[in-house]
Amino acid sequence: MNRMPTARVAILGAESTGKSTLAEALAMRYQTLWVPEYLREFVETHQRVPLEHEQYLIAATQVERENTATRQASRFLFCDTTPLMTAIYSDFYFGRVDDALAALVRQRAYDFTIVTAPDSPWIADGLQRESEAVRHVIHTQLLAALEEMGIRYLQVEGGLAQRVDRAMRFLL
Repeated sequence: MNRMPTARVAILGAESTGKSTLAEALAMRYQTLWVPEYLREFVETHQRVPLEHEQYLIAATQVERENTATRQASRFLFCDTTPLMTAIYSDFYFGRVDDALAALVRQRAYDFTIVTAPDSPWIADGLQRESEAVRHVIHTQLLAALEEMGIRYLQVEGGLAQRVDRAMRFLL
């Protein structure tokens, strides 16, 4: 029996924009898997934000988990962030993206890209979230990076039901 290839769907956005909620909801809707953001686990485990030299590790671990989940997912795999987001945050906080992380961003392709708009209330989340102002700066940088890289994307806004509906139409 031939199995259809699994399409990887990147769910991107700044902090506190509902990426995880959307990824989980879409995975439930399509009865498939989603890959949670490894950065959240890293911060909770280490009780600190990652340092500059750990940025590649964060992105590479995320990719490794995507690769593992792809073998078990059906039709779609929803990825709560990608190396591109790690690179954007690395550039924002450290003023640069190391060569290994930049190469990983270039090598990693997704079949679909969905961007969560920063239109919900910003909610503090311990060490991982900084501010409403940073959220808007990162969102602007993300859209510019996607345009520069020529990556087609759908930006979703509004409540979860509206976002899921728009995403599902995009994935047809």
